[in-house]
Parts: sequence; structure tokens; C-alpha cells
Amino acid sequence: MIRVLLADDHVLVRAGVRALLERIPGIEVVAEAGDGAEARQLIPHHRPHVVLMDITMPGLNGLDATARIAKEFPHVRIIVFSMHGTKQHVLGAIRAGAAGYLLKEAHPEELEAAIRTVARGETYLASRIAGYVVEDVRGKAATPGELERLTSRQREILQLIAEGRSTKQIAERLGIGVRTVETHRAELMERLDIHDVAGLVRLAITAGLVPPAP
Repeated sequence: MIRVLLADDHVLVRAGVRALLERIPGIEVVAEAGDGAEARQLIPHHRPHVVLMDITMPGLNGLDATARIAKEFPHVRIIVFSMHGTKQHVLGAIRAGAAGYLLKEAHPEELEAAIRTVARGETYLASRIAGYVVEDVRGKAATPGELERLTSRQREILQLIAEGRSTKQIAERLGIGVRTVETHRAELMERLDIHDVAGLVRLAITAGLVPPAP
């Protein structure tokens, strides 16, 4: 039995995927998480073989969660399951340690194939995006995206800023001092050559760290 953990901040999306997977023999959904931090916390107790991970989630996004889980729980296989199909997102996920990448527009049969493939220890990439990885391996990919110049902590703070959190709220959430948050913010602004919060928010939306305002 392949044990699957679903990580997506949309309850209806999780419910739909769970209903779909529960009809497939040999696959069991053992837990659900609404963000990357919760997914990471649930792994030791539920021991999933595969995590189906969205990218754009509050608190801790899917790419940074993937990097942490891949490092702390190397036996867990992660499939990034996202609406974002750009080269930046795909290569970012693979570099973070994802074993697969699947678009949310995929057919149910492809979802099943992806889960079974990564559970066997192999890599699964949707056919539409596999070329990005091939191109990268051949050394023809574009230069690293802007977010790749940031540390994991800086990306986390960028996301929280884009979500509208105050410096004090960010400090409390991450368990660090206000001055430390201010230092990280100044460093990421300098590294990105962006000097206002609005610019940081636009970058976070473009990168898929946060959804655009309705």
C-alpha cells in the first residue's frame, strides 16, 4: 500500500484528490495538510511514502517545504502538484529535491502513474515540462531565477511580507527577533535590487509564492 500525504491550502482540492485516490487500489491517503509547515510536522506520525505538494501555500510554501522534507526525511518522495508550469517552478522543485512534478490539469490516470512511479524510486515529470529538465541538464537553461539567489530563510520572509505580515508578526511566527527580520529584509532587497515592499509583493506573486489579490 502506497501511503500518500496531501499538502494543499484549498480544502476542496484536497477533498477532490482524496476522493480520486481512494478509488485506486494500492494507494491510501493517510493525512492532509494546509501548508508546508504542517506537512513537515505530520510526516513522522503518518509515515507517508509520497507527499503530493502544492507550491503556493501560506506560511511555508511548497518549494521550501520540499527542500526541508527532502533533507530531513530522504526516504519520503515528493511530487510537486501545481498549476504553475514555468521553467522556473519546475527547475526550482527539482533542485529542491522533488522526485516528480505534475500539473493540476493532469488526467487522473497520470496522477496515479506519477505516484506509483516515484514510489518505486524513479522520477516522474509531466510530458509538457520534461523538456525544461533536459535542457537544464544540457546546460542550455536560462540563468538561475531571482529567488534562487535567496537563502531559504529569506524566501520564507519574502513570502510572509507578501502575505501582508508585519515585521513583529514575522518575528513571532519564525521565533526570531524583530531586528533579525529587518536585517533579512534589507539583505533580500539588496540582493534582488528591489527597494520597496510593493516590488517584493510583485516578485512573490510572479514566482507563485503567494496568489494574486482577488
